[in-house]
Amino acid sequence: MTISIGNDHAGVEYKFAILNHLESKGYKVINYGTDTLGSVDYPDFVHPVANDVENKKADFGIIVCGSGNGANMTANKHQGIRSALCWTKEIVTLARQHNNANILSIPARFTALQQVIEMVDTFLETAFEGGRHQARIDKIPTSC
Repeated sequence: MTISIGNDHAGVEYKFAILNHLESKGYKVINYGTDTLGSVDYPDFVHPVANDVENKKADFGIIVCGSGNGANMTANKHQGIRSALCWTKEIVTLARQHNNANILSIPARFTALQQVIEMVDTFLETAFEGGRHQARIDKIPTSC
């Protein structure tokens, strides 16, 4: 399985921890995130992740910024992307089961590192339930 990851300056520590964790479990990781604490613009690191997932170069994406909001909003501009902003593994479970989320957006400033590792594992190990949830997901790309 291939995971695409991106982060801004607020998510550097978390990105490295996630990357190391995923590689230790045998996942292939594509890293678009910044490696430094200098201020950067999160869209520059989120769009490549969304493109990878959208174009099936990666199975899933993980994006990290301070609040998770900006990264999440950016990713969800892409058709076929269902990025979920999550701060507990329970929310992650529902995002996968009910919404078939394909990108996990993590708020680095509002989560603990061990909590994030558990969230990542939950995200990758939880299956979409389909059924009635698929009909709802099919309505997402419809224009108003």
